[in-house]
Amino acid sequence: MADKEDQKDQFFYPRARYYGDFKPENLAFNANLQEFAQRVAYICGLETGGKLAPEEAYEEIRRLWKQLKRSKSELLDTPKPPPPELPNGEDLPPGG
Repeated sequence: MADKEDQKDQFFYPRARYYGDFKPENLAFNANLQEFAQRVAYICGLETGGKLAPEEAYEEIRRLWKQLKRSKSELLDTPKPPPPELPNGEDLPPGG
């Protein structure tokens, strides 16, 4: 049963492989970007099919865009703290 659920999730929520600069924050933003694109595609389909009013579609996409901008700001625009200073080898006990 879980296999069918996995297949269904892959069908409805496809994810492309990430080939960019591998950093955790880049990977997280890429996942958010793909989710944004997928949701916008669904909203467009609903609006095109007459199931969602144009104004509602616009507002929903605008809300999703604000979430994506916040994600970018938090993940990519925030300066990273400097790495901690490690003691030099002279201060370490023998074998450490």
